[in-house]
This record gives sequence, C-alpha cells and structure tokens, in this order.
Amino acid sequence: MELLNRMADDPRVRVRTGGLNAQAECVLYWMRRSQRAWDNPALNIAIQAGNILRKPVLVFFGLTPKAHHANLRHYTFLIQGLRDVANELRKRNVGFVLRSHPEHDILKFCSEVQPCLVVGDENPLREPERAQRKVSAELKVPFWTVDSDVIVPTKLFGKEHYAARTIRPKIRVLLAEFLKALPNPTATVVWQKTPGQNPTPVNEALLENLPIDRSVQPVPAFVGGSTEARRRLKKFLQSRLKGYATNRNKPDLDGTSQLSPYLHFGQIGPHTIALAVQDANAPPQDRAAFLEELIVRRELAVNFVRYNSNYEDFDSCEAWAEATLRKHAPDKRRFLYKERQLQNAETHDPLWNAAQKQMVLTGWMHGYLRMYWAKKILEWSPSPRVAYDIAVQLNDRYELDGRDPNGYAGIAWAVAGKHDRAWGPERPIYGKIRYMSYESTSRKFNSRAYVEGIAALESKR
Repeated sequence: MELLNRMADDPRVRVRTGGLNAQAECVLYWMRRSQRAWDNPALNIAIQAGNILRKPVLVFFGLTPKAHHANLRHYTFLIQGLRDVANELRKRNVGFVLRSHPEHDILKFCSEVQPCLVVGDENPLREPERAQRKVSAELKVPFWTVDSDVIVPTKLFGKEHYAARTIRPKIRVLLAEFLKALPNPTATVVWQKTPGQNPTPVNEALLENLPIDRSVQPVPAFVGGSTEARRRLKKFLQSRLKGYATNRNKPDLDGTSQLSPYLHFGQIGPHTIALAVQDANAPPQDRAAFLEELIVRRELAVNFVRYNSNYEDFDSCEAWAEATLRKHAPDKRRFLYKERQLQNAETHDPLWNAAQKQMVLTGWMHGYLRMYWAKKILEWSPSPRVAYDIAVQLNDRYELDGRDPNGYAGIAWAVAGKHDRAWGPERPIYGKIRYMSYESTSRKFNSRAYVEGIAALESKR
C-alpha cells in the first residue's frame, strides 16, 4: 500500500476518488486521450498498480458518437490507431476491450469487470473533463487520472500563463525531472479473456452503424496508428530535422514533422518524440527549435485550455486585444466572405485558397500558413467574434489535429492576441493585433510552388 500511496503522490496523478477494494478483479485503464500502448504514463501507472496488487490489467475504450465536432474523418483515423493499440497491448500482457455505442458506458463496464482501481487520462478540454467529473461522482472504486500527454504536468503551473516567455523558464526548471525515458513495465498477471468480455474486432466496420457525422471523408494522406507515427518520426529525424530552424516556415519545402494528428489522438507521446529529437544527429539549433514547439509552445496551449474556460471563443482574448479590436470594429472591410465561401476556398486570395484546400483535401495544413489563414478570416469577417467562431468551426471540422489545445491557442493568437503583444502602428480592422499580408507572407517562401502543388493535388481527386 505504501508503494500505491507514492504513486498517487506523483504530480502527474490526480486522485479523484480514494479508497481501494483489494479483493476486486483487476486494474482498469479507461483509455481516451492517450491512445497508445507504449510511453503512456497512464497505462504505465495502471500496470505498476496491477503488479503491486497482483491483479491483471485491462484497457477499456468506449466508442461514442458524440465526440465534440468529430466526423467520419476523425473516427476513421481513431479506429486505425486503436487497431495498433489492441495488437501492442498483448506484448505487455494487458487485455483490451472496445465497446461501441450504445454499450460504451464506462460505469456499466465497471459493474461487469469489478475493478479495484480505475485509471484514466487527463484531458483539459471541457467535455472530456465534464465526463470524468460525472464518472468520478458515480464510481464506487478509486479513480485516478494521469497527465500523460505533456512532459511537465499541467497542474504544476497552477494558473493560466500570459505567454511563452512566462511559462518557458518554469518548464526548463522542471525538464530534468520529467523528460526521462518511461519504464513501460509488463503486467506480471496476464489478463485472461472470459466470455463476458469478448473483445470487439477493431476495424473500420465498427463505424458502419455508428450515428456520426459522415459529411467529411477520410483522407489517404494520413493513416492512423502508433506504427505510422513512429515511421513518420524516423523519417523526420533522418531527412527533415536538419534545417528545421529555417525550413519549418517554408510550406513549399515542408520541413515539418507532420506528427500533430498523432499527438492529438495520443498515438505517439511527447516523451517519445522529445527524447528521439534530443539524441538525433542534427545541429543543436534545429533540435532546440523543434523542442521549443513540442514542449514550450504545445504545453502553453494545454495550459491555456486548462485554465481559460473561454478557450473556444473570442472571450478568451486579452484586455488590450479586446479594446483594440472593439475600436476598429466599424472599419470598412474591403472583402467580406460567408463561412460557406471560406469553406469552399472561394476568396480572391490564391494563397489562402490553397491553404484551405490543403486542409480539406489532406486533413492537415502547414503551421505557418495556419497563422495567415486565421488572420485573413479576421480581416474578411464582419466582426472578430464571428471570425473566431468560423476559424474554430473550419479547423475542428477538417483538421485531423483539430479539436485540440494547439488549434484553439493558435486561433486565439491569430485573431485575439493570445500569448502575443500589442503591435504598432495600428492598422485598419486589426488595430494592434499582429498583421500578416499576402505580399509579406509570400516573400518568405515560394508561394507559387505551394499553390501549384495544392492545385495538382486537387486535380488528382
């Protein structure tokens, strides 16, 4: 019991309900955000607890049709990833059960398998946190959640941080403690399947009768799963990390890792990526630039969503940004586009249209163009609030890494000055919000090559 108490004191762990029924059947890991079998702190803690208690470990995933803003594109990527989870958990002597709607309820499943401890994933987004509070109130056994998709536990910051410059020093002080190889223990008691818990085959047939939004189709450009995530990481380390500090903002070269969809679904963890980049054969400035984005910027976004309840709308902006945008609200807009026109890439701007098409066609948009994309929505909308809402809707609908802290923080930065500062001189519409133009953006890379590349991609549909 002393070992369990020490585990509960881990800063990554949040004890939602206490107590312990040591006579129960298993330790149950309720997998949601961290959809992977390796380098998963929540799964590791479940296995460690199971080994201490001499209990088998079972992973449960409930496939629900009500995931926020999710559609067939997201669900297909998710199912592809869960296939890897099911296969790889066997190597750790851990069972896996997937239950699809309407049999996906975690409380009902707990009544079947009688766990002595339930471990879950921390998720800062509003709806997953609400669901975990509900489960916590009704579970009759201990429930721990683990902050398993960041390097430094979010709760150690205690409040919303203003910008990267305020959170960066706090992260750096704690990196030596938390940026370490994870143990990945094997369960000593093997889960034995019983007739009552026969696993559902994990394949895309699960989606056939699931009542979900099917208006956005899956994309061939990204295949879900930890196997594919590790393959992409290896390719990035070999051919793209060198030069990353200068090439990352050049969409025509695309020197990025393209790992954001896999990070969003938890199919690869930040520890895996960060440690691989630290050890890579690449110049220090390139490794440092990538780790700044993976750790400081990404965890700043998680911090924003965790501590700002308005992360999904314009009310999340800073006071200076709200004031300058209100001052310029009456400014004349040369172009005004409705959401449908933006969705269909029907603007006068060929670069913006290409970026929108990249998102629709591939489920991903280059990060540098995401900034330009959101700022132009601000410029072409009747108000900042409308612009914010449209950007969130389009990002969440088409991006495989949408519905994510990074996406919400990026939109808040572009439209509402979050994590930025006031810029001068003031401009029409933008006020003191940082400005990006077609001309200045196009000078930073070969925009013609990028636009032509997207047109060629579109012609192959």
